[in-house]
Amino acid sequence: MEPRNITGVSQFLLMGFSEETELQPLIFGLFLSMYLITVFGNLLIILAVSSDPHLHTPMYFFLSNLSFVDICFTSTTIPKMLVNIQTENKVITYEGCIIQMHFFTLFIGLDIFLLTVMAYDRFVAICRPLHYMVIMNPHLCGVLVLVSWIMSALHSLLESLMVLRLSFCTDLHIPHFFCELNQMIQLACSDVYLNKVVIYTVAVLLGGAPFAGILYTYSKIVSSIHRISSAQGKYKAFSTCASHLYMVSLFYCTGIGVYLSSAASHSSHSSATASVMYTVVTPMLNPFIYSLRNNELKRSLKILFGKKTIKEPIFLGLKKCPQQ
Repeated sequence: MEPRNITGVSQFLLMGFSEETELQPLIFGLFLSMYLITVFGNLLIILAVSSDPHLHTPMYFFLSNLSFVDICFTSTTIPKMLVNIQTENKVITYEGCIIQMHFFTLFIGLDIFLLTVMAYDRFVAICRPLHYMVIMNPHLCGVLVLVSWIMSALHSLLESLMVLRLSFCTDLHIPHFFCELNQMIQLACSDVYLNKVVIYTVAVLLGGAPFAGILYTYSKIVSSIHRISSAQGKYKAFSTCASHLYMVSLFYCTGIGVYLSSAASHSSHSSATASVMYTVVTPMLNPFIYSLRNNELKRSLKILFGKKTIKEPIFLGLKKCPQQ
């Protein structure tokens, strides 16, 4: 069969998790609940940070950006899936598929970069506490976020342009709940060698390098904490980066687990189910991880809901560490 580009045909079919009709209401309710929790939970963090002047520090500035990205991340995929289930229509247009893939790639790249930037922020807080506010000044924080956006935008643009050059045959079924890059490439009839080279190269540069940077910063943090003499001092120092460490572990472990399991099982539906962990569950857990372990953020949320008034100064972003 001669391959043909489907731009004229202009549609794909998102097969989702299951084709059994009786399971669709359960899937719809489950993902709607997770989506609403994700949106409202991360929105509360943004509102708490923006409304409390005591939270206008580098750590919470990066956290509010991460919450915004997580809202956009889940909004790229879940609403379309919910609409398809509700209307019993699996169709997504060619243009819509490319746009969804583009923004999904953009926001997952931003997640990676912001987690890396937050690791650097914790590194400075623990290892250079006396120079923290000088190093992590507002200008540098803004530049770090801007660079993260630019790098992610260039990456997603590159991947989108690489997909646009592909030709597709008559099999337009995507065994996933969104237009995932690897699934799109597998449907192509034309040569995808260059696409795979780009994917693997970018994975090493934009995935492996930030992860290596996070590991390096935490090796320095652990070394610095180890030199603190008192147990209370070690606990205070560790508590400043514990939430971020949990988020990094959850994000990378689930992401790596998804691709390893999909490579081992060769099942597209298994890959779709496993990918829920880092595309839906991780953004949903972000507000809980940061708010449950963060007394300052919990206090700010209480103030936001009018349950508590500020009676004492709160010094945030950097917990005081004992002199080493």
